[in-house]
Amino acid sequence: MTKFTIISLLVLSFFLSFSCTRKTQEVKGNPILEVEGKYLYADEIQHVIPPNVNDTDSTQIADSYIRKWVTDVLVYENAKRNVTNKAEIDELVESYRKSLTIHQYQQKMIDQRLPKEPSEEDLKAFYTQYSDQLMLKENIVKGLLLIVPQNAPKIAAVRSWVQSGNAKSLESIEKYSIQNAISYDYFGDKWLEFGEILKKIPLKIEDPAKFVASNRFVEASDSTHHYFLRIEAFKTSGQVEPYERARNRIAVILLNKQKADFISKFEDDVYNDAVSNETVTFFKKNKQKK
Repeated sequence: MTKFTIISLLVLSFFLSFSCTRKTQEVKGNPILEVEGKYLYADEIQHVIPPNVNDTDSTQIADSYIRKWVTDVLVYENAKRNVTNKAEIDELVESYRKSLTIHQYQQKMIDQRLPKEPSEEDLKAFYTQYSDQLMLKENIVKGLLLIVPQNAPKIAAVRSWVQSGNAKSLESIEKYSIQNAISYDYFGDKWLEFGEILKKIPLKIEDPAKFVASNRFVEASDSTHHYFLRIEAFKTSGQVEPYERARNRIAVILLNKQKADFISKFEDDVYNDAVSNETVTFFKKNKQKK
C-alpha cells in the first residue's frame, strides 16, 4: 500500500466529519481536508513522513499530523470567537513583529559592515590585557598516546619511539599504528585536558598537576593492553591559559562587544540625526499659572 493510498484512506473520515463546514479560504491545488475554511493538502502530509518507513508507521504519522492540524484549527478558531482581550493580543503581536524586524535589520547591517573575525592584533591585545581573567581550571597537555595489544610486536622499539618523540620516531609510530595499534592519538599541536587522557589509561594519580610537571614519558599496562604516553608540554590549573587555546573564546567575546558597540552607536546616530533634521518634534510644556 503506497503512502498516498494510506493518506487518502485516513482523510476520508475527516471529509465526512467536516463536509458541511463552510469553505471561505481560496483553494490552491487539490486539498484533502477542510475545516473552518482552512485547507490541508497532501504534500503537507507527505513532507512529515520520513522516507523508507513502513506502511504502519506512515499511517500513524499521517493520522497524528492530521488530528493535530485539525485540532489546532478548531481550538484557534474557537479561541478567536471567545477571547475578549484581542487588543492586548494585537499589541503583543505588533511588539514582537517590531522587535523581530529591528533585529533582522541590525543583523543585516552587522553582516555587511563588521569584519567576520577580529584582527590578530586585537586578539593578542585582549589576551595580554585580560590574562588574569584567563586562568586554567584544569591541567592541560600536549603530546601523544599510543595503545597497543599485550601481544603487539616490537614493544621495545615502540617504547623507544615514544620516549624520543622526534620527527623520525613519530613517523615510525604512525606507520606502526596502522597495523598494530588499538588507538593512536597525536596531540602535539593542540592542548587537551589531562583528565580526558587519564580516562583512557589505567592510572591512579593523586596529584595530576604534580604528575604532568614531573613526567615526560609514562608507560602502563593491564591484562589486555600496553599504554604509552608522551607529554611534550603542560600547563597546570591556575596558570594563564595558552593563547592558542583561548583564541577562539576571545574572538567570540570581541565580536559580541563589537556588535553591541555598533548597535549602540547606530541607535545614537539615528536619534541624533532625527533631532538635527527636526524629524522629531518636541512639544513645550505650558507653564502652569499661579
